[in-house]
Amino acid sequence: MKRRRAREYALQILFQLDLTSNELDEVAWNEFWEGNEEEEDVKEFTHDIVSSTRKHITEIDEAIKKAAENWLIERMAVIDRNILRAATYELLYRKDIPPSVVMNEALEIAKKYSTEDSAPFINGILDKIAHIISTKKTI
Repeated sequence: MKRRRAREYALQILFQLDLTSNELDEVAWNEFWEGNEEEEDVKEFTHDIVSSTRKHITEIDEAIKKAAENWLIERMAVIDRNILRAATYELLYRKDIPPSVVMNEALEIAKKYSTEDSAPFINGILDKIAHIISTKKTI
């Protein structure tokens, strides 16, 4: 559950950064945690997801675009786009986390924070990305 909380915090930060076109700096990081008492390992995993997702945003968005046939990433709901980005980061770069765990976590977060139609949409895209990765095709 600690990692789920970290993923939810990461989604909140990525959502905010996406809407404001800002980057995560130390001031923004500290402001986010003001009033959010949390264990250090949750903060560290949150920071990893956010900073690494932002660092690899071009590759991540390209993977999502290829998997989301007939969908422009810019036209996706902001919450769904950022759930996809965080999960795609984990699928592409966190080999220590099984794809099934990444996908399940993304779906649970989508059910909690997005619309009824979001979970199947997100599942379809992440499934394609995971399949491409598992067959060693280039995204």
